[in-house]
Amino acid sequence: MADIYTSKKDEEVISRVLRHGLKLSGNKWKVLRIALAKSLQIDTEPDDSLDRVPTDGKKEYNLQQVTGKGKESTLKTQDWDAACRAMLGVYHKQDFFSDEAGYRKHLQRHIRRGLREIDVSWKSGSDFHAWLSHEFFSNLQSAPVEVTEHHDQLVAAFSEIGIQAEISEVSTGPRLIRYKIYLADINELDRLKRGGLEKLANLLGVQQQGVIQGKSDEPKTIYLSIPRPRDSWNYAAGKDLRQWVETFLPENYKLPVWIGTDVVDQPYFFDLADTPHLFVAGTTGSGKSVCLHAVIISLLERMAATPQKIQFALIDPKEVELFVYESLPNLFMDKVFGEDVAEVMELLRHLIEEMNERNALFRSIGVTNIDEAMSKGEELPRIVVVIEELADLVMESKEVQNDIVRLAQKARSAGIHLVLATQRPDSQVFSGLLRSNIPSRIALSVQKSTESKIILDDVGAEKLLGSGDMLVKLNSEAVPKRIHGVFVNRDDSMQAIKHFTKALRQ
Repeated sequence: MADIYTSKKDEEVISRVLRHGLKLSGNKWKVLRIALAKSLQIDTEPDDSLDRVPTDGKKEYNLQQVTGKGKESTLKTQDWDAACRAMLGVYHKQDFFSDEAGYRKHLQRHIRRGLREIDVSWKSGSDFHAWLSHEFFSNLQSAPVEVTEHHDQLVAAFSEIGIQAEISEVSTGPRLIRYKIYLADINELDRLKRGGLEKLANLLGVQQQGVIQGKSDEPKTIYLSIPRPRDSWNYAAGKDLRQWVETFLPENYKLPVWIGTDVVDQPYFFDLADTPHLFVAGTTGSGKSVCLHAVIISLLERMAATPQKIQFALIDPKEVELFVYESLPNLFMDKVFGEDVAEVMELLRHLIEEMNERNALFRSIGVTNIDEAMSKGEELPRIVVVIEELADLVMESKEVQNDIVRLAQKARSAGIHLVLATQRPDSQVFSGLLRSNIPSRIALSVQKSTESKIILDDVGAEKLLGSGDMLVKLNSEAVPKRIHGVFVNRDDSMQAIKHFTKALRQ
């Protein structure tokens, strides 16, 4: 009898790793063990959906193959079964030496989740061994970074480029060291902008990541943010998001969203209802999709904590990210929409109809928006429309673009809010009509300064560090805020769905 099972999709990942990664023709157990190790790095437990393996392409493995149970220890073989039981036992706080069924169940969950993570994060064309090294060793804690490390270098660098400046304050954040700089002459700021920042970056040895300048309310004072070594970064995690919702949830927020922390590690959140729409853009690997998940998870946790009613209209043309939410009971039109443009157009038309019906209702009862209508006893859920890749839609159909523009222009008062995302920020995707009606923007790292200007109407995003580092500019704020995004994964999404559906039943 088999001890664990894998699906057809799992087997495709295993074969891909063997052929293009490890470059071996057999030894599937090596990939299964790598997957187990990868899953154990994630601090949220794998969800029970991994227990259900489709019969089509289903494969069976026994513990002797997976953990070496019962094998004689030699130079080539080892019995790691006891070690696996111990590791899983510590992770789940259970005794898997006496609970055989529980051990096999959780072993399968971790292996299948690890295979899923490998599938998402490793590309066949890249070096698998380099990926392994980064995934398993890059997060090891390094020695604490001394904030004085750049102090003398920075003073010397200012002197070398001919700018008189003093460091008045130093703050160490999760990824940056931020220096408060007093300039002897405010005119030096222009020189700093016209090439001085690049020279500073070269002198400090951070050319690729760059030094970013920020404004201060004090005269002759600016902030300079210098990247810490990547292996010393700290990340906000999904569990931090849930804790924030439970502890710090602002009662007056209608659609509270927590997307990360600022440069000095303070939680950063805003009310999506006040934005009123949001544009999110960044290159592949910048953390754009993770940011979208943080938005959705924040709202799910909000609904689990309060009676606030929210519906989601989810569109994912690539059918990769948002389909994890297809079991939600509060989906507009009861499904997640994918690559079928005709179906997406139908969804957008229904949203426009809903908008028009609500606005007609407001006129009939003498109010102008959803908040006033609800104060008169009308029960209307807010609708959050999330489009994972806007470019795929607007390039496919001009009608789709027109419908999205129409919603951006008129849907706010009806309680319908757009969150539009793309990895191709250009003037065709984020047109002038959209830009004028969506003043709230989030820019993750991009390749070129022209892309930063499309998103933020300013440069800067081309110097971001990646991995969720972002510039957030809400409602035409004069200066964007630098935020480090919360890191959430599929398990955080599944936990939020469970938490919400459980609260809904109570």
